[in-house]
Amino acid sequence: MMDFMQNLNPIVQALIATGFTWAMTGFGAAVVFIAKDISRRLLDSMLGFAAGVMIAASYWSLLAPAIEMSEGKNIPAWFPATAGFLAGGFFLLGIDKLLPHLHLGVPEEKAEGVKTSWHRNTLLILAITLHNIPEGLAVGIAFGAVAAGFPSATLAGAIALAIGIGIQNFPEGTAVSVPLRREGLSRLKSFWYGQLSGMVEPLASVIGAAAILIAHSILPYALGFAAGAMIFVVVEEVVPESQRSGNTDYATIGAMTGFALMMTLDVAFG
Repeated sequence: MMDFMQNLNPIVQALIATGFTWAMTGFGAAVVFIAKDISRRLLDSMLGFAAGVMIAASYWSLLAPAIEMSEGKNIPAWFPATAGFLAGGFFLLGIDKLLPHLHLGVPEEKAEGVKTSWHRNTLLILAITLHNIPEGLAVGIAFGAVAAGFPSATLAGAIALAIGIGIQNFPEGTAVSVPLRREGLSRLKSFWYGQLSGMVEPLASVIGAAAILIAHSILPYALGFAAGAMIFVVVEEVVPESQRSGNTDYATIGAMTGFALMMTLDVAFG
């Protein structure tokens, strides 16, 4: 696997990696063909797991390398990571305020973003798509960093990041398709919309990888940007949703499990 990936263009590497993460979203969404519903406790545990993976990936795979590669420069080592982190958060905040979207389980009249007459299902998918943009960017930037030759960026680390995001995409796909089925959509439509949410990741990964290949100097800022965007999604959407039904202990245990898994993957293979 490693030898095969080494010989590919970094943009192709990013596409293959996010093809895997998208496929994992589809596998998770396919649970709707087996079960019309799953317990809310399990769903909240899955959401907590996804949050834990994203938090760990934000530090171990993005912020820590950004700080390391900024050492010895004319600016403080913390500055690129911090500036990029805040920029990523504010970028997602801006999209959140502008893009019409609706979170699962929320009445249609509470849709966020610019007011529109778009259908409820469209608004739901836009919310989930917004969630997946930072994950695709993170994978693309990681592979772009390897191609750019930064010592702290390794192919094994980029692959570990893609595997971690892919693993957490499975419960995310389930967490999308099952509630849609519960809202009355057919199994096929619920699956379609669930896997569709992961389609944005390959596109975002290409943008991330291409940006690094074009301008190597922005890499620490780009890593921080992806981390900030992911943390925004976790704090603004994933954690509140996992805690909404009162299954706080299960969601917290899921988050700790996801964090431990992603940390292990990154340290062991990065």
